[in-house]
Amino acid sequence: MRITQGTFSYLPELSDEQITAQLQYCLDNEWAVSVEYTDDPHPRNAYWEMFGMPLFDLKDPAGIMQEITACRKAFPRHYIRVNGYDRRYRRQTMALSFLVNRPPEEPGFRLERQESTDRVVRYTLHAYATDRPAGERYGA
Repeated sequence: MRITQGTFSYLPELSDEQITAQLQYCLDNEWAVSVEYTDDPHPRNAYWEMFGMPLFDLKDPAGIMQEITACRKAFPRHYIRVNGYDRRYRRQTMALSFLVNRPPEEPGFRLERQESTDRVVRYTLHAYATDRPAGERYGA
């Protein structure tokens, strides 16, 4: 199963050249860029760990690619995403967000069904990854 989150998630993996082009697009639009990672890819997990500080001052995509490379080296078995923040909206939302790294194996999700009163059925997604403690979810 392949996790689909953010822009481009239904496309094949982006090459570093394609990532650099998207970073240049963010910089051309004066968006602040940040790099985040997690081992809990649940769609409602909005709190990924930030790798370093937001890259407000970088004006060259090569510098941002260095941050991505450092994050990939530090967390090779995690999901890593790049966010482009457009401050013109004046709210905490991303103009662009896309994955730049995935673990080699993506365990996926289980759909849990709960039946309730009056024939109400509720569904919950459970990430198989969270069956193991944080930091141990994708092996060594």
